[in-house]
Amino acid sequence: MIGAALLLLIASFFPFFTYDGNCPVDSCSVSAWSRSTLPMLPTVHLLGLVAAGLFLAARLLPDGRKLLGLALDQWGMVLCLVVGWAGIWSLVAVIFPDLDQPGITGDPNEKWVLSAGAYLTLVFSLALAAVGALSTTAAALKAPLLPAPKPTPYGAPQQGGYGYPGGPQPGQPGPYGGQPQGGYGYPGGPQQAGPGQPGQPGQPGQQQAQQPGPAAGGGAPDPNFQPFWFAVPVTRPLFGEDGSPQPVAELAPGTWYLAVEQRGGALVAQTQDGRRGVLQDTSGIQRG
Repeated sequence: MIGAALLLLIASFFPFFTYDGNCPVDSCSVSAWSRSTLPMLPTVHLLGLVAAGLFLAARLLPDGRKLLGLALDQWGMVLCLVVGWAGIWSLVAVIFPDLDQPGITGDPNEKWVLSAGAYLTLVFSLALAAVGALSTTAAALKAPLLPAPKPTPYGAPQQGGYGYPGGPQPGQPGPYGGQPQGGYGYPGGPQQAGPGQPGQPGQPGQQQAQQPGPAAGGGAPDPNFQPFWFAVPVTRPLFGEDGSPQPVAELAPGTWYLAVEQRGGALVAQTQDGRRGVLQDTSGIQRG
């Protein structure tokens, strides 16, 4: 798309009309940038650049951007077709208006013939129209130019902050209640306090991991399960641990969630605001 638009712009600098014979003036080469060929320049050559720019913006900007009710790539496709249509009619253009008046003899355009710029304009305008039309049907032309962003950790814009996949940092508060580095319930942390270690305030020194009973419709908790971070490929509901059919939360792609328990083929996940629920569909999840 971009290549066809740039070639179409280059074609505008080539002679569109040339004089067949001895030139009676200093220059008998007329390009698309001459006023005598207007409005061909803005409706063919420059409009092709605008169409390519709209397609590029549609691939780089987030989905859903619209202009006057149409998506940016839809505008680009329409303008590509306009460029191809106008490029075809440019071949019948004349440099002087036809004069059919008494006393006027001869055709002023008789020795002005189309040159290389006219044929290049036709070829590249049709190429741009073809690519624009295929962009709505060919999967290869609809692929994004930039890779999809990776899931963003909860609550911290800095990559590798405490409690997130990629590198915990000692001494920094965690995203779930400010537990110290390696605290219970986070990836890599112990599941119970070691001998002789003081417990949390209000808790016994020998901290035991909670073992909730099985959720309705789910299996028994796995005693060997280790919490981990994960992201979902698509939006998925999180159901209550009591087996309620109504979702208690919704997991969105692009965000890390904490899996705190496994019950059969389902996971008990915790959201940013502390809500817990059962993720029944665990297919395609990305582990942190």
